[in-house]
Amino acid sequence: MKINRFTKLISGIILIASNVSCDQLTKNQVRRHIDPLERIQVVRDNFILTKVENTGAALSFGENFPPLLKLFIFQIIPVFVMIGLFVYFIRQKSEIDLNFLAITFIVGGGTGNIIDRILFNSVTDFMYIEIGALHTGIFNMADVSVTIGVIILLLNSLMGSQIKKFRLNF
Repeated sequence: MKINRFTKLISGIILIASNVSCDQLTKNQVRRHIDPLERIQVVRDNFILTKVENTGAALSFGENFPPLLKLFIFQIIPVFVMIGLFVYFIRQKSEIDLNFLAITFIVGGGTGNIIDRILFNSVTDFMYIEIGALHTGIFNMADVSVTIGVIILLLNSLMGSQIKKFRLNF
């Protein structure tokens, strides 16, 4: 469905804001109600809530980097990447498709973690999943948003014409 740029911009902002809001609301609840390293079993030992302040990236990568390097790698570069992605999806052809949806999830999730880094100098992670051989690191809703966005991009790229017919209609 062809839409004008203003409608596309507003739709993108709403989707990004929804991802950021979900992330920030859940992290706020965790910061207020869960003690550091407390373990709350939601589904036996398979899904656990805990609270970890991660000053690095995924799996604490870069946690021991010097402060100036951390600022550059974990705050400055990601801000420019998020702005670049936002500009990219606004400039694309006037339709809302799977790539548009994926990029809004990636920008929303990335923005949620950038907000944490700027305000708290760390990212609040709080979910852990263990099912059989699957053991995740501790993650948050921003990570879920980015992961969903990347999966959508990959599926759209790999399956090509089979799902290119999908369009979001507003």
